[in-house]
Amino acid sequence: MKVLKDKILKEGKVLSDTVLKVDSFLNHQIDPAFALDLGKELAARFEDNSITKILTVEASGIAVAMATGLALNVPVVFAKKKRAATADPNVFSSTIYSFTKDESVDIYVNSRFLHPSDNVLLVDDFLAQGEALRGMVDIVQQSGASLAGAGIIIEKVFQGGGRALRDSGVRIETLAPIASLAGGKISFS
Repeated sequence: MKVLKDKILKEGKVLSDTVLKVDSFLNHQIDPAFALDLGKELAARFEDNSITKILTVEASGIAVAMATGLALNVPVVFAKKKRAATADPNVFSSTIYSFTKDESVDIYVNSRFLHPSDNVLLVDDFLAQGEALRGMVDIVQQSGASLAGAGIIIEKVFQGGGRALRDSGVRIETLAPIASLAGGKISFS
C-alpha cells in the first residue's frame, strides 16, 4: 500500500535496527481518516472469507481493527491485558511476551464473544516476533472458531514472526512489509 509506505517514510522514526516509531499516525496519535483507509484495505483483502468477528489486542490494534470491522460490518473483540474485577470467569487466555516492554502479559477474551460458529480475522498494527498474533491464534483455537487469517499494518519481516506463523498455516496479509531498518534506513520488501 503505497500511501502507507510513503507515510512511514515521511513520519516514521527508526530508533534502532529493530524499532520503528509510528506514533504520529498509528499507535499513539491516530489519523482517523487514514485508519479508515487502512481498515478498508484489510477488509478488501478478506472480503470473500465470510468474516464474522475481528480480534485484536488492546490497545494499539483497536483503531485499525474497528476500521476493518466497519468496512466488513462485523463486531470487533479485543483481548484485554488485565482482568477486571467485573470480568466473567469464563475466558480464553494466552500468555504473550512483549519485546518492546520486555515483559510477559496474559491476554483475555470473554468466552461470550467468540464461538465455534465464528470465522475470525485477526488485526494488529505491527507484526515482529509474532507473539501477539500467536496469542490471538491460541485464543481462537481455544474458542473452537475458524481462523480466516490476519491483517497486519506493518510487518518487520526481518524479525521472523510472520514467517513462523505462515509456516504454521496462518494466512497473513501485510500492508507495509519492512525488510530492514539497518543503519536507520527503512527498506520495504
